[in-house]
Amino acid sequence: MATDVLKIKHLSIDFHTMEGEVHAIRDVTLKLHPGEILALVGESGSGKSVTTKAVMQLLPNNAKVVGGSVEYEGKDLLKMPEKELQELRGNELAEIFQDPMTALDPTMRVGKQIMEPLLKHQKLDRATARQRALTIMEKVGIVNAKQRFNNFPYQFSGGMRQRIVIAMALICHPKVLIADEPTTALDVTIQSQILALIKQLRDELKTAVIFITHDLGVVAGIADRVAVMYAGRILEFGTVEDIFYHPQHPYTVGLLKSTPTMDMNEGDLESIPGNPPNLINPPAGDPFANRNQHALTIDYQKMPPFFKVSDTHYAATWLLDERAPQVHLTEKLEQRRQHYADRLTKEGSANE
Repeated sequence: MATDVLKIKHLSIDFHTMEGEVHAIRDVTLKLHPGEILALVGESGSGKSVTTKAVMQLLPNNAKVVGGSVEYEGKDLLKMPEKELQELRGNELAEIFQDPMTALDPTMRVGKQIMEPLLKHQKLDRATARQRALTIMEKVGIVNAKQRFNNFPYQFSGGMRQRIVIAMALICHPKVLIADEPTTALDVTIQSQILALIKQLRDELKTAVIFITHDLGVVAGIADRVAVMYAGRILEFGTVEDIFYHPQHPYTVGLLKSTPTMDMNEGDLESIPGNPPNLINPPAGDPFANRNQHALTIDYQKMPPFFKVSDTHYAATWLLDERAPQVHLTEKLEQRRQHYADRLTKEGSANE
């Protein structure tokens, strides 16, 4: 396999608050392969967006990186001067933000906003930049691009505004694209179109994508690999088939059980009991222990290492230790397995 395009190694980030230091990201390690879509999933507050904000070096002022590195093409972005970072952002590294209305300047015409990265990073003349902007507008599905080039953001629907944000992110053909819950505020039909668009553009441009979401149903249709995040840590990672067919961490199983499908019967949907831990005083062991009905004594005492399930699949749970009792975590997932099998088969056929 080609060299990883991005490596996050043992990343730890604290937030200074009036209540104390919040240990928001704790020893996170991730790799992004060229041309793949890596889904970063977990509940709100698990640390997904903070992790990727460190990649873009867009952390808020009260955040501090206390350990680790973020390597892009052999250089640590955390140690890079701001001037060099500015050359990368919007050029080789790009992000699609969750809310397009906050990502777009309401006073600037959309065509000018899409052209801006080309003028700044690639120093193109305005005529060439305008043509490139029109091309990408058409590619992301904005009908009558020439007529709409001089419109303002408020003149577009939510789905069209998100397409404009995607056009801005992709205009310079970035090597790494971060999509931070880009479909959260959209209806199901538009959501499906945006997901298909991201996959299409990934295939055409060979861009590597980190796709952030709390919705495992979305992941089944777009990801190549999945990393499951909880309380500032990665608890499990593997291929999309590994995670959906053979989940190993109780938290991953809980997420799958709480994800609705179209063919579910009443009462099939389960919720995860309890609340995430307080990260001002994070637990010494598995952060999910207090919500895990199968927790062992050691889960409260020591953070488990990653146990190898297969060459592509690893999970940090003491239940995989050879000394642990046998627990059947996935006995109620058969219906969902079939649902995801159908979806993955459908997606695979569509890509052939």
